[in-house]
Amino acid sequence: MPTFTVHEPPPLKSESVTSPERFVFVRDGFYFWAFVLAPLWLLVRKLWLAFVIYVVVTIAVAVSFKFAGAPSYVQTTAALVIALLVGFEASTIRRWTLTRRRWKTLGFVVGEDAELAERRFYAAWTDRAPPAGDKPPAAEQTFATPLRRGAPSASDVIGLFPEPGASR
Repeated sequence: MPTFTVHEPPPLKSESVTSPERFVFVRDGFYFWAFVLAPLWLLVRKLWLAFVIYVVVTIAVAVSFKFAGAPSYVQTTAALVIALLVGFEASTIRRWTLTRRRWKTLGFVVGEDAELAERRFYAAWTDRAPPAGDKPPAAEQTFATPLRRGAPSASDVIGLFPEPGASR
């Protein structure tokens, strides 16, 4: 089943909290249209920096192979490898861009499709939210580190093993 990451945009000037309708779900996996039409896919998703990097890398590879006198099948293979890389890493490119734009990653959700993933996320998200009349806790809970009583001895055993020299 596909995994989706959930991203929250920064609040607008008129908002104190981001509206859940603006959350973005990014599916992990291979993006066919990013593989077939990488430049167009990057432009439609408004991934400007990724588009510039794609164009620069593609031109640099093409020019270097042309300058080296590589056969046409090598140039075609290189273009196919770049397209495959974009297809496989399309979700990573989107998440990277969202992080650069100061979006927060809220979590991961698994679902057959985007609609089911949204339903699962919002169901779990509303269960975690405090009721309308309750105050949120003042601070996060902190947990103390376990204390060791006394200095370690030579007979200390880690795990569920019997004490050395004890009867079985």
